[in-house]
Amino acid sequence: MITTEIESLLFSSSKPLAVGKLKKMLGVSEELVEEAVGDIKKRFNTDASGIHVLHHEGMVQFVTNPNQAELVSTLFRQEVSGELTRPSLETLTIIAYRGPITKPEIEQIRGVNCSLILRNLLMRGLVDEQDDVERLQPVYTVSAEFVKHLGLHSVQELPDFEDLHENEKITQLVEELDSEEETV
Repeated sequence: MITTEIESLLFSSSKPLAVGKLKKMLGVSEELVEEAVGDIKKRFNTDASGIHVLHHEGMVQFVTNPNQAELVSTLFRQEVSGELTRPSLETLTIIAYRGPITKPEIEQIRGVNCSLILRNLLMRGLVDEQDDVERLQPVYTVSAEFVKHLGLHSVQELPDFEDLHENEKITQLVEELDSEEETV
């Protein structure tokens, strides 16, 4: 049972998970987590599996089979090349004008899930993700590379930055999300 739970958590997480965090989440001993991770590694870390388990310095993560690195690189090169889609441009604009901003706040403004778009923007190096201790979740900002690519010194130089950064309607929309989260 714990093995299945750990697999689900590893699959759902885009980042490595600490063994200590898994221990706390599942309410079990570190030894039990390590044993379960070992079982998962035995099952997945074979040439016949496209998914492997990386277990390094107390962190655990699902990764692709190292033998498939070239194929996976081809996919990522395709994903990060070419023009941005309209939804990607919308999301990037929201981050540029309203950042630092959380994923739920972006989704509240856009009205749709932005997980894949954020992943793509991160892979392209256009946005940065940082943990925010006050909000207890990651926040997104445009990267220095993005600002440099636009030929600006800072995002404050974007057209109508002050008006859009402090836009009342957008602020109300985000505050609605905050008040919904507080009532939950």
